[in-house]
Amino acid sequence: MRCDLHHAHLFASDLDRSIRFYTEFFNGRVVLDLEMAGARNVFLRLGQGRLHFYDQPPRHPVRGNIHHIGIQTDDLEGMVAKLRAGGVPLKKEIKDYGFWKYVMVPAPDEVLIELFQVDRSRMTPDLTDYFS
Repeated sequence: MRCDLHHAHLFASDLDRSIRFYTEFFNGRVVLDLEMAGARNVFLRLGQGRLHFYDQPPRHPVRGNIHHIGIQTDDLEGMVAKLRAGGVPLKKEIKDYGFWKYVMVPAPDEVLIELFQVDRSRMTPDLTDYFS
C-alpha cells in the first residue's frame, strides 16, 4: 500500500496575502476556493505539491506544530533574488552543502519555508530517486 503526502493545511490570518505570497513567489495556482467547515478554504497547487488554507488566524502562535515547509527549486539564486526584490526579509544567506543548498524564507503567519536546490550529479542513487 502506497501513501504520499498530499498537502499541508495552514491557518491564514490574511488569506488573500497568503495566496498572493505563494502565487507571486512560487508560481502557486489556486484550484479551489470555497466555504467549508465554517470558513473559506483555498486549495493551492504548488508544482507537484499542494497547500490548503483556512481563512482563520493561526490558533497556536509561532508556527504551531509545523517547523517548516520544504519547497524545491531548480534556481535557488534566482528565487532568492526574486524574494529580496519583492521585499521578503531573509535573515541568512544560502547554505551550501555540495549536493544540497538551501535558505530559510519567512512566509505569512510565521510559516517558515525551506527553499532548496539539489545537485543530482553529486548524489547517491537513493537520494537522486528521493528528490525526483
